[in-house]
Amino acid sequence: MDSILRITEKNGAFRAFAADTTELVNKAVSIHGLSPTSAAAMGRTLTAASIMGLDLKDEKETVSVQIDGDGPVGAIVTVADRRGDVRGYIENPYVDLPLKNGKLDVSQAVGSGYLTVVRNLGMKEPYIGRVELQTGEIAEDIAYYFMNSQQTPSVVALGVLVDIDYTVKAAGGYMIQLLPGANEDVISKIEANVYTLQSVTEMLSAGMDVQRMARELLLGFEFDIHEVIAPEYKCNCSMRRMEKALISLGRDELEKIIEEDGKAELCCHFCKKKYMFDKVQLKTLLESAKGK
Repeated sequence: MDSILRITEKNGAFRAFAADTTELVNKAVSIHGLSPTSAAAMGRTLTAASIMGLDLKDEKETVSVQIDGDGPVGAIVTVADRRGDVRGYIENPYVDLPLKNGKLDVSQAVGSGYLTVVRNLGMKEPYIGRVELQTGEIAEDIAYYFMNSQQTPSVVALGVLVDIDYTVKAAGGYMIQLLPGANEDVISKIEANVYTLQSVTEMLSAGMDVQRMARELLLGFEFDIHEVIAPEYKCNCSMRRMEKALISLGRDELEKIIEEDGKAELCCHFCKKKYMFDKVQLKTLLESAKGK
């Protein structure tokens, strides 16, 4: 089962998260038919969004992590809630590039562009933070976002290991965020731990659980685990949402669909579920549109 730990250092010097997201990334691979390179790019972004979702306060709030690069994978959009449940899509799920130093070349697949974080907190306007992509490797870009948009020094690592059958053998990540109480000794010790640590996917594929990964990451520190979350790849699409999408097209477009096709099929970007509307249903929606 996937899990994310929410951790705080005993003296309040930093907070941290350790995540195993293998199952939810595998579900994304199955839904979207992802190639290994696309799986790595989307899986890292899903993991980042899932971790960031734990900062939300209300059930209705969401955080979206969007990658808009000029590389072949195109746009990546992920949305998470406060339970860490996450969904996403990628513009080109089939991109596969030659390995770079024996690893999937996510940076080349993503290219140059922007990382955007949208926090819908139930207010009239969402909070939007946007930074230029620094490497396209996702983890470094997330750390850069936190430093520049929230002035929070952060260490971020994300990984996806794809097996020979294109399933995900391991996926997860960790994030350490320094708090105002952090001194130079704390920073030096974190840097030393991160430098000697195995990669996220090496640890997970070797059978480590997130508790063991956290102990390795935070060696020499005393810390509390406040919460253990079990995130899932979960879509919130519904017939009602699709009805609203059709109504939003406007009366003219709905009338055109009724006249020319007599039916409509909508497919959810996030889970690929299809919704069918016959002529009678479309006419009912048209009446609703006319009432607006």
